[in-house]
Amino acid sequence: MVHFYGLLTLQREPVPLKSISVSVSIYEFVADVSATLNYENAEKVPLEAVFLFPMDEDSAVYSFEALVDGKKIVAELQDKMKARTNYEKAISQGHQAFLLEEDSSSRDIFSCNVGNLQPGSKASVTLKYVQELPLETDGALRFVLPAVLNPRYQFSGSSKDSCLNVKTPIVPVEDLPYTLSMVATIDSKHGIEKVQSNCPLSPTEYLGEDKTSAQVSLAAGHKFDRDVELLIYYSEVHTPSVVLEMGMPKMKPGRLMGDPSAMVSFYPNIPEDQPSNTCGEFVFLMDRSGSMQSPMSSQDTSQLRIQAAKETLILLLKSLPMGCYFNIYGFGSSYEAYFPKSVKYTQQTMEEALGRVKLMQADLGGTEILAPLQNIYRGPSIPGHPLQLFVFTDGEVTDTFSVIKEVRINRQKHRCFSFGIGEGASTSLIKGIARASGGTSEFITGKDRMQSKALRTLKRSLQPVVEDVSLSWHLPPGLSAKMLSPEQTVIFRGQRLIIYAQLTGRMPAAETTGKVCLKYTLQGKTFEDKATFLLQPKPDVNFTIHRLAAKSLLQTKDMGLRETPASDKKDALNLSLESGVISSFTAFIAINKELNKPVQGPLAHRDIPRPMLLGASTPLKIRCRSGLGKLKACSYSYDKTWMSLEKFPCLLERTHSSTHRTNLETYHAGFGENHLVQLIYHQNANGSWDLNEDLAKVLGVSLEEITAAHPAELVDSSGWATILAVIWLHGNGKDLKCEWELLERKAMAWMRVHAGRSTILRPVSFPFPGLAEGYHKRVPLSPVSTILLQIFTNLPASSFLGGTRVKS
Repeated sequence: MVHFYGLLTLQREPVPLKSISVSVSIYEFVADVSATLNYENAEKVPLEAVFLFPMDEDSAVYSFEALVDGKKIVAELQDKMKARTNYEKAISQGHQAFLLEEDSSSRDIFSCNVGNLQPGSKASVTLKYVQELPLETDGALRFVLPAVLNPRYQFSGSSKDSCLNVKTPIVPVEDLPYTLSMVATIDSKHGIEKVQSNCPLSPTEYLGEDKTSAQVSLAAGHKFDRDVELLIYYSEVHTPSVVLEMGMPKMKPGRLMGDPSAMVSFYPNIPEDQPSNTCGEFVFLMDRSGSMQSPMSSQDTSQLRIQAAKETLILLLKSLPMGCYFNIYGFGSSYEAYFPKSVKYTQQTMEEALGRVKLMQADLGGTEILAPLQNIYRGPSIPGHPLQLFVFTDGEVTDTFSVIKEVRINRQKHRCFSFGIGEGASTSLIKGIARASGGTSEFITGKDRMQSKALRTLKRSLQPVVEDVSLSWHLPPGLSAKMLSPEQTVIFRGQRLIIYAQLTGRMPAAETTGKVCLKYTLQGKTFEDKATFLLQPKPDVNFTIHRLAAKSLLQTKDMGLRETPASDKKDALNLSLESGVISSFTAFIAINKELNKPVQGPLAHRDIPRPMLLGASTPLKIRCRSGLGKLKACSYSYDKTWMSLEKFPCLLERTHSSTHRTNLETYHAGFGENHLVQLIYHQNANGSWDLNEDLAKVLGVSLEEITAAHPAELVDSSGWATILAVIWLHGNGKDLKCEWELLERKAMAWMRVHAGRSTILRPVSFPFPGLAEGYHKRVPLSPVSTILLQIFTNLPASSFLGGTRVKS
């Protein structure tokens, strides 16, 4: 019997990769990352090891070096074809060689080759990169260390040059033969409130009493079953800032790396408004490939992606404004449209779409998104209804640049909002299509809810359009700013805006200041944000700002080997070589010429295995408390409507405890047992509910009880049903309010429109004397009193949202 020891592939071959160690340095909203891969050849023959790994597409990789037997070998960035030739030549001559390249078809996949690793030899390769950290809706900065690389679906026309053609072994996560360690140091002058993660961390160690510096590390035993995510909360994140960085002393002025670079960050204070009356055409493109049958995350109780997709589409359909147009596409190896072309949003079309959503399955094979996109773009535009495209996919495609190119070609006729579902979704695809069209991108991982992120994005898309965006610089004579970032045409509320510029000319004396102004127009009103800064560039040995600026430029020019226009290829190549930031056209190569051992025959080839994520065997379902809950009765009895509501005391809950958790807890139940989704499912397109058995079943009481309590002299049956449904939402789903806020607005608008009609709802005097007139008073309101105030006083819902103060 043969006994195997050490690290083995599925073919029982030893694996040379032993460990990966990562050091992260985060300053404000920029991360500088150093990742070291440690190799050891335990075999008796020379090896070539190939490791395929993911990386966020915003990462600017600027350094690659190897350490062999105590000697450091710094890699050189070369034209990719030249680097590959030099690598093969070095190996054939008996030298040790290292090659790092970005995939030709996607910016978020890299391959590392370690060639001629001698028996018993150890080698370490280190790559370094910088990236901006995105801002989450709750104010957290999100750092992700990608650890999951899903198999990418390859269609017949896929590039044969892609490193994804490498057939790397896939093993269960518990059998993965290498380890991951990570240490992160965080610095912010605004103070660090807390650091959270989806993975076990060591306790946060603050490095000073003022909490402006902290350190965390990944707990031992990470199994590569999820990306490593850090959520960093600063005391203040919305302060405009300008950072100046000195250029390279050896570079000539006038070049990107020779002049000072500026990084400007704005947080435009765009006021929140009610959704615009301007309608639109809303097209939802949903992934129905086989991979959508996987869980949302690696947790055993995680909801299936296709199940979350169905609930999300129901919420989206119910939240659309009356008068708009819509359509739904499902795609995989083929695609299906619910309607031949977008249809007007009515009760009939909504019901037809809902019926198909309920039957939707992950049954369309692979992931070919290009064909449905082209079909959507071929359709005629609807006058007065701009196209808003929502794309949901787990991002496992290889024709990334082709898809981004198609979106960019059609950018004048639409905005694209993209959602990456689950671990390992392609950041290159998801971010690329949103950037190309002026939309936004979201990633749904771990405990994130697809439903919440999709509805927040729909709300954003319904906001009035910010127009006439312009940026102006006020600098001393002899100094000018050259924009490096693409022109900004769209700004969304809550969005951080980052702009890069190159300062050319003579820098003034110390203590001189400059100013940059951001102007934009919203509904005819002009807004302006300003940032004043000292014109004193600071040195940075890594030239972080310059590299990020170069990456921003490369993202506009580099569309891969196949899709980049000839006019941009030369610019992208030269920019990559000058800045030292890798691109589709360049690769890092390091050669150890001191090793001169000609290889006898071909090198033994070892592909480093990747983890296989095992999904849960049963889907996650949602449970609401049966019926309307066990809630405390409200003792108020203001008028006949209120008295009728008192017959359902469970509707009148008001919880003050900050520890109150949502009753939408996860458990394994059927789709139809999610009471929240069922309630929403029965809402009409105009926002109302009908008083029937379906509603009574969701509310958990009999139709006879509801009918008996109906104050018919004040409100008709639809109005009564809608009041009960809205109050139920506040009492039973308040922790998920962001998911039903828009459809509640429709319901409230419907009730206010009909408040003066005797057939629907007769106005009554509301028993809060002076509250409607005396806006200076602070009166704590329960959800019920808030809702009834909105109805009976016919005031805008926004006046009462929050339930504590009413302002004029």
